[in-house]
Amino acid sequence: QVQLVESGGGSVQAGGSLRLSCAASGYTSSSYTMGWFRQAPGNEREGVAAIDSDGSITYADSVKGRFTISVDNANRTLYLQMNNLKPEDTAIYYCAADMAALLLPLLESQYDYWGQGTQVTVSS
Repeated sequence: QVQLVESGGGSVQAGGSLRLSCAASGYTSSSYTMGWFRQAPGNEREGVAAIDSDGSITYADSVKGRFTISVDNANRTLYLQMNNLKPEDTAIYYCAADMAALLLPLLESQYDYWGQGTQVTVSS
């Protein structure tokens, strides 16, 4: 059973930075897609960034140039470096994983495994 545990959320002022981590365990597949999603109050969950085992990376337009997704395969940890944060980035951020290279990596329904979420709050 794949388990995902996020950490690194918190509160920052606009323009600040945070780095989220997602520790993955319980999988043996060499093929995967891992992604970050977020959900703000009253909104649907949306894809933020994703990376697959071939190194393909996808970003939502709203975070391009500000967020960077990366993965440490040796430690099975996914990261999301968030710079120049804006109040509209405030949300619960979720890590997701699927044991395949997904065609639509920012589509929530593509993923089988989810973390519990971590809160990111950006104040103006």
